[in-house]
Amino acid sequence: MRVPVTAEDLPASPGTVRGKARLPAGTTITAVHTALPAHRYAQDDLTEPIGDLCLAPGADRALLRRLHASAGVRARHLALPIARYAALRDFGQANDAWMAAGLELGEEAIAGALKEAGLEPADVDLLVCTSVTGIAAPSLDARLAGRLGMRPDVKRVPVFGLGCVAGAAGLARLHDYLRGHPGGTAVLLAVELCSLTLQRRDDSQANLVAGALFGDGAAALVARAGTPAGPRASGPTVVATRSRLYPDTEQLLGWSIGTTGFRVVIGAGIPGIVRSHFGRHLRGFLAEYGLTVEDIGTWVCHPGGPKVLSAVADTLDLPDNALAPAWNSLAAVGNMSSVSVLHILQTVRESARPEPGSWGLLMAMGPGFCSELVLLRW
Repeated sequence: MRVPVTAEDLPASPGTVRGKARLPAGTTITAVHTALPAHRYAQDDLTEPIGDLCLAPGADRALLRRLHASAGVRARHLALPIARYAALRDFGQANDAWMAAGLELGEEAIAGALKEAGLEPADVDLLVCTSVTGIAAPSLDARLAGRLGMRPDVKRVPVFGLGCVAGAAGLARLHDYLRGHPGGTAVLLAVELCSLTLQRRDDSQANLVAGALFGDGAAALVARAGTPAGPRASGPTVVATRSRLYPDTEQLLGWSIGTTGFRVVIGAGIPGIVRSHFGRHLRGFLAEYGLTVEDIGTWVCHPGGPKVLSAVADTLDLPDNALAPAWNSLAAVGNMSSVSVLHILQTVRESARPEPGSWGLLMAMGPGFCSELVLLRW
């Protein structure tokens, strides 16, 4: 059933044309490249080792096994061999592992994306780097710029705290920058090594859910202002973006940070927020550009988990296969936080390229609680 769009869902726009917002200058996505750790495991092979890490000896594993079986995940990549996680005794050791693996994967992701775009590291004007699974100063982007050969005057924006929404929000902020820098080139790097945040001897449901759902990886996206010519500039183009914070939801998702590092917070109310608010706001955003849900041919949706994906499909009344790319990514590599929407976008570009001129929507949700929408045109 379609939910009507109300006046409050239509943001004020200083310029409209026949009821539609004026479309800003587009940003072309010229490449997306995902880098995954070499340590790949079937979900069934991780259940008991993760139980050894998270549960006390002899503890009941019924809930753990149910969560692993129902997570929608068939396989995942981990930053380290699973046998090495027991040796990480504190946050410092886990963060050191994040730094080493993050630099390696980040370099691979950026180099691969630039090669696909036909560009050199010196062509990059802005580098945005997001991660919520480790911390460093100098940040990953500062350490990678020299290793890759970027210019000394490259602009850098390290981002922490956006979590799963950062892949979509990072792309949106690249678009904001490039609208004011004609001819510019910007790179978004997302690095998430979720397995390194797993808490030892923590049998909370949130920690067990994280241990069943999240995977590790990195992805880089290259975007250029306007519509560059040539076969490498096949899009899609970012047309518009929209951010949304949901009031009084700060405790739903994020980290509780202490001496052991990042302890995950995952509230049971997230699917309810999606059903109550997300669909209405999304429809309002599309209506501003004269579009409806039915006009969107390609959905690039962050795979928050089976309950979240089902809530998105229900509130938007989507066809059964509309979120297939998200379900497939979840099954193949797990939820990689901010990396996931970029991984899905790469898959869509490579294996199911939409028809030229068709519309797409890239979307994600994260701590805040918040959502980010990116309207695409192929």
